[in-house]
Amino acid sequence: MKVVLFCGGLGTRLREYSETIPKPMVEIGYRPIIWHLMRYYAHFGHKEFILCLGYKGDYIKNYFLNYDECLSNNFTLSKGGKDIQLHTTDIEDWKITFVDTGLNLNIGERLAAVKPYLEGEDTFLANYSDGLSDLDLNLYLEYFQQQNKIASFLAVQPSQSFHVVSLTNEDGIVENIRSVGHSDLWINGGFFVLRKEIFDYISPGEELVLEPFQRLIRKQQLIAYRNPGFWACMDTLKEKILFDDMYAKGNTPWAVWESHSEIFSNSPKPDLKIA
Repeated sequence: MKVVLFCGGLGTRLREYSETIPKPMVEIGYRPIIWHLMRYYAHFGHKEFILCLGYKGDYIKNYFLNYDECLSNNFTLSKGGKDIQLHTTDIEDWKITFVDTGLNLNIGERLAAVKPYLEGEDTFLANYSDGLSDLDLNLYLEYFQQQNKIASFLAVQPSQSFHVVSLTNEDGIVENIRSVGHSDLWINGGFFVLRKEIFDYISPGEELVLEPFQRLIRKQQLIAYRNPGFWACMDTLKEKILFDDMYAKGNTPWAVWESHSEIFSNSPKPDLKIA
């Protein structure tokens, strides 16, 4: 399946970085978050990507045009650096299509803009490009096929540390207050699976999860898959620091392509609460 990655937004809530680089290019370790996400999909065999570019799209283009395999692979250097022999590769078998979808378009408009590049795809994947997960994509796709609906997204519990309050209807008496992580609140975490019929539900100018999803809901054609494990997004500076801290400790549960990921999948999930 082809993978559509929305990477054209302004990233205003991560302004410390997004003023100089696009949000998908903010690094975790020595690779940007979009690389971690693409490597995740490639691990499950989905290696054709369509990048919906916008804000600072040239930065993303230049990154891949000048991609250095040596940064994340073992290699042998000889002849004073004139000869480099790679022992493994990252993106050699990836196919990446770069599409300028405009500076100010919303997600629905960006998806509609790349429709011609999805010709012949009955089902495709899509993602916001700012979140990572250890989700078993094969199980998720199997669930989607069994349900036989038009669209699906990953339902996750918020990682932020705020509290959910229950009040009486009239006098404001607090009935309960608890961490959002222990509530029944679920949010849209991206990781979309979409059938080609999704384009029949998108009108010009519409945001994907607003009007189109409401139409799907009325026809019972939208489902959500509850995330069974790790999920976190890089939306603010605090979340960037969280990812950096996890990476520094070798705690990278989203890196399912690494052999040590099995260790993390069987261990307690990290504390994702952000003060």
